[in-house]
Amino acid sequence: MSFNVQEMIFTFIGGLGIFLFGIKFMGDGLQKSAGDRLRDILDRFTSNPLMGVLAGMFVTVLIQSSSGTTALTVGLVSAGFMTLRQAIGVIVGANIGTTVTAFIIGIEIDEYALPIIAVGAALLFFFKNQKLQSFGQIVFGFGALFFGLDLMSQGMKPLRSLDMFHDLTVSMSDNPLLGVLVGTVFTVIVQSSSATIGILQELFAQDAIQLNAALPVLFGDNIGTTITAVLASIGTSIAARRAALVHVLFNVIGTIIFMIFLIPYTKLIGFLQHSIHLNPEMTIAFAHGTFNVTNTIMQFPFIAVLAWIVTKVVRGEDQVIDFKAKHLNPIFIENSPSLALGQAKEEVVRMAEISLLGLQEANDYFQTKQKKHADSAIQLEKVIDSLDKQITDYLVEISAKPLPGAISQKHEILLDSVRGIERIGDHVENIVEAIEYQIRNRVAISDDASHEVNEMMSLVISTLTDAISALKNFDIDLARQVIQKEQQIDNMERQLRKNHIVRLNERICKGEGGVTFTEIISNLERIGDHSANIAEAVLGDDYLSLEKNSMGSIRFNLRGGPIENEI
Repeated sequence: MSFNVQEMIFTFIGGLGIFLFGIKFMGDGLQKSAGDRLRDILDRFTSNPLMGVLAGMFVTVLIQSSSGTTALTVGLVSAGFMTLRQAIGVIVGANIGTTVTAFIIGIEIDEYALPIIAVGAALLFFFKNQKLQSFGQIVFGFGALFFGLDLMSQGMKPLRSLDMFHDLTVSMSDNPLLGVLVGTVFTVIVQSSSATIGILQELFAQDAIQLNAALPVLFGDNIGTTITAVLASIGTSIAARRAALVHVLFNVIGTIIFMIFLIPYTKLIGFLQHSIHLNPEMTIAFAHGTFNVTNTIMQFPFIAVLAWIVTKVVRGEDQVIDFKAKHLNPIFIENSPSLALGQAKEEVVRMAEISLLGLQEANDYFQTKQKKHADSAIQLEKVIDSLDKQITDYLVEISAKPLPGAISQKHEILLDSVRGIERIGDHVENIVEAIEYQIRNRVAISDDASHEVNEMMSLVISTLTDAISALKNFDIDLARQVIQKEQQIDNMERQLRKNHIVRLNERICKGEGGVTFTEIISNLERIGDHSANIAEAVLGDDYLSLEKNSMGSIRFNLRGGPIENEI
């Protein structure tokens, strides 16, 4: 039998591309429809491993990618927002959730793929409603998935006549370990177990591969998909590397167990295929689902053991930062507003310390250009936003109660401080984005400019540290020192801008580098302003006189913060 090799290869790889695009596009549409609250889902519903499994399943079904869920989980663990045991549950659930794609493929609607794509395109291009557009994205991706699958099927049809491919499938039947290796390597290359399992479904549907050879390949696909977690954990925290190792161990252990019982398992799947009249694609889907569900049931009681193993292999200390407030107990509001205010103060101080940690991460990002610091800084900013809402709501509830004069003043101090700290988080994010611009566009910053940024960064970090200590202890003297340091920051920023103009005139720095430089020092100056706002709030009525800077202009006003502050 003669056939065009180029046509076969082009049809297959084109179909694979459309298939992968369809999965991604459909997942993005589902995610938008869900309100893009995946992090909140993982945060709220991972209180124990069982809830973590359910959350992992749900998120994976939404985004149609276990690799995506695992990478998201590794990122959360890396930033310290999820413990290792919580992450294990999510990763296990992601393995089950990804089987949904195989079951979708098992539905024989290939001939309707193009009309489905047309409906999705109509919803995307002829309607402005956001919900309809998200739904159109889901429909379009769904149709593209099947259209790509059909193209892959057409490209693979000639494989049955190739002696080399026939010999390979016979070898995999005789040596199941070869099948595991083939599945693992192919999934590592494609970076999508859904795609490789879809290919396996089509091969099995065309009788190009027998069930006893297909199942080991299926197990290998599940091992290969762990490479995403491994890649996502490179250069990240100890906890993230542990989470990635758990994913590898979990699927490898499951594969070993199923390989031991390969013959009876093959007979079981064959029995299911004939007894409930499954089509070939659905047979592989059932095998995939059975593997992951059974593997979860077997290993779920040993999650603590898996956590212990990876802790011993990857040594170090975990860092965990909780999105949820730790001190805001609503019972205190009813019984003792003053005690509730004390609890709010503890949470405000914690929020401020997180903002300081974010600034330090931004500084590390500027120094090292390692993405893990940028990711951590952005995640910390999300924590600050979450705490801002929780603390503000708590303080508003306290204000509804009668408060004595001194307590009322402290309440106002905390409310002012929360606003300032939230803005500090925003400015840290701006600094990270400026550094990302520098890296993305390969912008060079002169050594002199880098040295000046380092000097200003050190002063701002010191100022914010003192502001936090002043707030924590209501230290009047330290608060005054913060305001003095803030004036130094203003003077430094003005001087650095002059220095930058000189460098531009002398051609030492380029314009693009100046964008990054001025953006960073501008946001650092704003962080200094908000540090002064915190200090001024602490000073309160003791700070009645207007202070003037060295230029003689009015620098501060009572309770209003620095005059040049943005609103």
